[in-house]
Amino acid sequence: MAIAKAERLMNLALCLLGTRRPLSKRELRGSIEAYLEAGSDDAFNRMFERDKDDLRELGLIIETVENLDGDTGYLARRDSNRLPPITLDAEEAAALGLAAKVWQQARLAGAASGALQKLRAAGMPEAEDAYEVHSALEPRIPVHEAAFEPLMLACRDRRPVTFDYRKANAARPEQRHVEPWTLECWRGHWYLAGWDRDRGAERVFRLSRITGRVRSRAGAFTVEVPDVVTVRETVESWAGETATRTARIRLRAGAGYPLRSRAISVRELGDGWDELEIPYGHGLDAWLVEFGPDVVVQEPADLRADVVERLRAVAKD
Repeated sequence: MAIAKAERLMNLALCLLGTRRPLSKRELRGSIEAYLEAGSDDAFNRMFERDKDDLRELGLIIETVENLDGDTGYLARRDSNRLPPITLDAEEAAALGLAAKVWQQARLAGAASGALQKLRAAGMPEAEDAYEVHSALEPRIPVHEAAFEPLMLACRDRRPVTFDYRKANAARPEQRHVEPWTLECWRGHWYLAGWDRDRGAERVFRLSRITGRVRSRAGAFTVEVPDVVTVRETVESWAGETATRTARIRLRAGAGYPLRSRAISVRELGDGWDELEIPYGHGLDAWLVEFGPDVVVQEPADLRADVVERLRAVAKD
């Protein structure tokens, strides 16, 4: 079955590339044996539409042309389906190979792998994969949030979206109307930056806090997209990376390694607890809440009160 389909796709591609004028469905059916063997016109039409979509997915540019009689014809111009010379050196090829490996766990895995194969077929040099042979570490960007793909497409196509978003200290989600600008991964979490229409300001949203479906909306953006969107800087500020004070917390032994990596000092308290001194900035309370019962804030008092308030809001839901 796979061989028969591959042969059928190859024959269709050769017909479309070899013609100087658009070919109608009737002409294509008479030129390809597999189409002649189709049991009915409906069976042929379904087969042809699938094959046409498969060829386009593989990268073949198929034009649809309507002649003076109103009939639809198809062709694939050679000049539109010819890659320019590939001039990548070994280091550039290695960078592309590494980028393709990064996306292997995401919905972009197929597109990344297909693009790499096409470039290699066009003459891109093979590069030694140092990450595969010499290292036990493999680069990955995990994408588990259902909101990632629709938001990625909305950013690409400049389409406004709506979604329900639950803040860390909120008991229930609220609907947001957003003009999406860009997505960025930071410390293992994906964030969306965009223009919040309801608040009339730039906002950053963590994808794991988006509930339900992301819905596209018609219409153009009302605000110009900035040349540089500082997602990481904004998130770092909210997460306390730009800290001006320090906080003292108790942390359960063997837990909270991201907190330990930022600690200014660590002291064993016994009974399975450690005491840490960590930088304290805006948004640290939201981060500490994520560690649940493994963290107890000792000081300052305002940070402790904020964490307790967030935990109570979550418990009420």
